[in-house]
Amino acid sequence: MAKQNKTNAVRLLEASKIVFETVEYPVDPENLDARHVADSVGEDIRQVFKTLVLRGERNGLFVCVVPGNMEVDLKKAASAFGDKKVEMIAMKELLPMTGYIRGGCSPIGMKKPYPTFFHVTALDYDYIFVSAGVRGMQIKINPSSLISFTGADVADIAK
Repeated sequence: MAKQNKTNAVRLLEASKIVFETVEYPVDPENLDARHVADSVGEDIRQVFKTLVLRGERNGLFVCVVPGNMEVDLKKAASAFGDKKVEMIAMKELLPMTGYIRGGCSPIGMKKPYPTFFHVTALDYDYIFVSAGVRGMQIKINPSSLISFTGADVADIAK
């Protein structure tokens, strides 16, 4: 596979001297789900985290990073974010709001820093995977390092 250019997420981690690896995988535009990514990189679906962007009715945008085998729980996410009601943003809003496309949304290096929450199970592992900011590349990283780097909180935000 051809070597991909460094993404903004990769550059930011390198600049901060954070230890991580990148793992490339074949992209299937018809199948962008976490199961495909986990199978492609040969890792446990529970360690492949997806990055989702939500909007609270009062507090604006925020990010939830949840294991690939789970879904964000809107009630729990709203509670963690201190809002009464939240919803996923529309797909057409993802690129303009974050700089990322579906299947390549990373919790690292969005256009603006949004409040971010990682699901509590992230801390159960020595490493997890998150998107490197493009389809076809994941970042393998220690969850505590990533949570600290992104200034995120940890909460029970999934079901």
